Parts: sequence; structure tokens; C-alpha cells
Amino acid sequence: MSVGNINRSGWPGAARTPLNGLDMALAQFCHSMQPSDDVRHRWLAALASHQWGRGHACLDLQNWPQQAAEELGWPTEQLQALPAGLAEAAGNLPWAQGDNSPLVLHGHRLYLRRAWQAEQTIKQNLTQRLQQSLNPPASLQDQLDVLFGAAGAHTDWQRQACAHAAQHAITLITGGPGTGKTTTVVKLLQLLQANAAAPLRVALTAPTGKAAARLSQTMAQARSRLPADQALALPAQAQTLHRWLMGLPAELAAGKTADVVVIDEASMIDLEMMARVLQAVPLTARLVLLGDKDQLASVEAGAVMAQLCQGSLLSAHTVSLLHSHRFDDSSGIGQWARAANSGDSAGLQQLWQQAPPGCFQGDAVVTRLSASDSADKTTLAQLTDSWQPWLAQLADMQNTGMGCDDEQALALLQSFTRVGVLCALREGRWGVHAFNRQLQQALGFADTQWYCGRPVMARRNDYALGIMNGDLGLCLPRLVDGVLRLRVAFADAAGGVRWQVPGRLDDVDTVFAMTVHQSQGSEFEQVLLVLPERTAPILTRELIYTGITRARQRLCIWAAAPALLIAACERQVQRSGGLD
Repeated sequence: MSVGNINRSGWPGAARTPLNGLDMALAQFCHSMQPSDDVRHRWLAALASHQWGRGHACLDLQNWPQQAAEELGWPTEQLQALPAGLAEAAGNLPWAQGDNSPLVLHGHRLYLRRAWQAEQTIKQNLTQRLQQSLNPPASLQDQLDVLFGAAGAHTDWQRQACAHAAQHAITLITGGPGTGKTTTVVKLLQLLQANAAAPLRVALTAPTGKAAARLSQTMAQARSRLPADQALALPAQAQTLHRWLMGLPAELAAGKTADVVVIDEASMIDLEMMARVLQAVPLTARLVLLGDKDQLASVEAGAVMAQLCQGSLLSAHTVSLLHSHRFDDSSGIGQWARAANSGDSAGLQQLWQQAPPGCFQGDAVVTRLSASDSADKTTLAQLTDSWQPWLAQLADMQNTGMGCDDEQALALLQSFTRVGVLCALREGRWGVHAFNRQLQQALGFADTQWYCGRPVMARRNDYALGIMNGDLGLCLPRLVDGVLRLRVAFADAAGGVRWQVPGRLDDVDTVFAMTVHQSQGSEFEQVLLVLPERTAPILTRELIYTGITRARQRLCIWAAAPALLIAACERQVQRSGGLD
């Protein structure tokens, strides 16, 4: 159904707003199935769909129309197209009546039924988990003393998180990078296994392939530092949530119910996925959610982690780790992260002025760029210098003429991901597409689709190939039947390599640069954070904070308009929903 048809049906003004064809088609479909003489009803249905597409669980009509601008994010001229009395019209909305209605009105919140159902599933499941009675380990404090040392004058929040998870069916552990979320889980698993009569069945999961791989690597490092008998308490590798959910029916049929389920990067989980996950995790299992509530929320609708941390339902089961072992008080990256996360405009302005100019120049931990040309040759040259060790490794491998083996492929993947170029936008001259073209040329690669050294990231799950959304690969020469052929190497969770034929990878992006959203679940030694010269709705505190905290050692911020950086950190993402 076209927008024009909807306008001819007596819906003036809608085409002048950000409502898209799908939003208006839903409203018109509801109207065609059960006609309403009140045009406000169609507006409400379309706006509920519109908010879902923007990441909100619902259309929040509280304090309407005073809060309309904040809720919708529309400029004044578009808000003027809205009819008066929308909130009042919701009370007799015909398409929100009955158990099978396409819309649900719950108080002042108007939902698509799918969103309301997902939210109710989450609430009901969590309520059930809170009623579970688990036997805590005996002599818990003594065992915690062994793992963390004797309790001191100051609260050890890692110890507190471990103690809580040992005694309760569900625990949320939130904290920024380096605060010890995974370390806490390692000690929790040691504690639980030491008190179990049989080996625990532990499921380690994460939303993306990258996050799962990082969790696997962290666990492998932890296992290597423990005695052999204690190392057995830690699982060998993590899985993506999608893969774990796919394999769950077979495990349940075999009676292999999980005892502990750990989900990392939980802030990336959207509303419907969280509902699926909670239904899949046995009520008898301990569930531990790890994440940073201040990071970007999921790409799809919902801000589950943030709302659960803020709300009353799980407030007594949320532990915040505050001390970063990676960024101390004097760390430049830590200072930037704290200033951005608190919206400290004066502090950000001071940090910007103190940062030396240049891209990773000198010994400074944080540097800045303000060139107004996104194709600035000096900046691109400084940036490509950071990839010289990787380029040298790539050249050495090619010069052998023997193709790339698994060990070389893993080394090249690790070397490449020491540097991250993170853009706020996908399109435009400051977006990832433009930067990927510029960096490909600046690094001296051929202008073809597939070439040796091309880095790619999967954009969707491909179960046939064993590649998950977010997996990163490198196109490299490989000896196949005595002939060098291009193949794409992906690291797997077990520390090996999966080789794929390029022609079978039909949904990948080149990723010399990636969006900040794509970088979630990743860390880099050096990060260049690229911001556009004009404001955009996506420029928020959460995006800036997420981009900054992907860096472990060095950070460069490229802001052609520094005032936009400050303004972005003053603007928080507020997603509507009922979980808080």
C-alpha cells in the first residue's frame, strides 16, 4: 500500500513526517479490518510501529503532548502535523481491545503486541527466577577469603558479585571495561565447582561471534593460570546466543540441563531475544548477565540491560563494579570515558584542549584531530603507519609463495585488530563506506572486490558456513590442490581457523573502518573515533562512551566540529519501555 493511497484515504500530513510506508501500512491495515472514524487512531498505530523501528518497546504517551518532541525526536515542523488529543484517543483505540488485538495499551504505554508479549515474558520469567531457592555453598565467607583475600575496610564489589551469584538464581553484574566482570565469573565458577558433587554443566554465551570469541579467549587465559584440577571448572569455549539456542533442544533431550548460564555483553541483547533466552534457560540454573549498562543498547528494539539495572525488579540483584583495573584515575582514556559517561561538558572541553594534535603521534595516550577534510592526506598517512606491522607480516607471508597456513592467519588477524577505526555513521563522507575506500587506497590495496588482505565482517548469521554476525575474517592466499587461491580466514572459538571461499560470502562488509555499533564486543590497542562535522540523531553519550572504551592503550578522537562532541555527550539515549 503506497503512501499516496493512504493520503487519499483521508490521512493528511502523515507523509510530511518520518513515518515510513510500513508504519502507515500497519495503521491502514488495522483500519481496513476494523474501521474507525477517528483519524487519531491511525496516527497512534503508525506511531507505535515507528517507535518500534527506532528501538523503543512502546509509544509512551505520558505527559503528551509536552513530551512529544523528546519521545519522537521530531523537529517542530514535523510535530505540527500531529493531531491534538492523541493521548486521549488511545483510551478507545479499537485495535487495542481483546486478547488478540494487534496493539496493547498498558497504562500510558502503547505497544505492538509482539513487543508487549516479549516484555511480559521477561517480567514473568524473572519473577519466577526470584522465587527459586538455591542452596548456597557452605562456609561461603571462608571460600571467598581464599578467592579474594580477607575482606578489608573497603567493599570489594567483585567479591560481592560473586557472593550474590553463589546464593541467588539470577545476578546482573555491570561495569565498564577492565572492572573485572569476567574475572568475577571465573572465581564464581571455581567456587561453585568446588562445592558441587559432580562437574557443573556451564554455558558461556554472548550475542555476537566477536563477543563469544573474546569470552573464550579470556577463559582460556584464566584456565592457563590455574592448576589442572581447578581449570576443569571453567568451560573451554563460549558460543553465540543463536548457536546455543539452536543446540539447546538436543541437549535437553539428552538430559544435559545447564547448571550455570553466563551471558556476556548483555547490553547488546534486544527485547525479543532476551525473552527467548530467558525461556530457554532452565529455572533451576543460575543465570549471570554481564554487561556495561552505559554502552549502546541493542540495534533492535529494547534497552533491556539498562532498564533492568535502573528498575526495581532486579535492583537487589544488580552489582556494579566501579573500579577499572585498566584505566586508573590518571589514565587519559579513563578520564575521557568518565567525562563522556557523566556528560561533563567542562571536563570534556578541558580534555580536548589538553590532547596533543595528530593521530597516535608522540607518547600521548589520547590525541585529537580537527581537520575538516575527511580525506586529509596527513591524517590518513599517520593512521596507515599504525598498520605497518600488519602490512609487513602480510608481505612476508606473500613472499614465501607457499600460501597462508592457520598459524599465520591467526597472527595476521590478531595484528590487524590492534587498530580500530570507528565511525559514528555508515554513509556520507564521514561514514565507514567512505573511510574504507580511502584506507584501502592509502594502504596500497587493489581496487577490486576480493584481494589479499581484505578484512571483512559478517553482517548476518550463516549456520551452513558456521559464520556468525560480527565475525571478522581476512582474505588471504591459500594453497589448494597445489594452486594459490584466495580464501577468507575466520578465527573460531576453539582457537582454530575456518577457511571460506570468497564467493560464498554474500553479506559481508569491508572493515578497515567499522561503525561504533559494529565494534561492540571488541577491543583494540589503538582506536580512532571518527565523528561527523554535522549533528545527527545517532550522536549520543552512549555512542561516544562506547567508542572511547574500545581502546586499551591509545585513543585518537577526530572531531571536525568539537562542539558536537560536547553536545553528543550531553544527550542520552532514552528508550521507552516498561522494564524499568
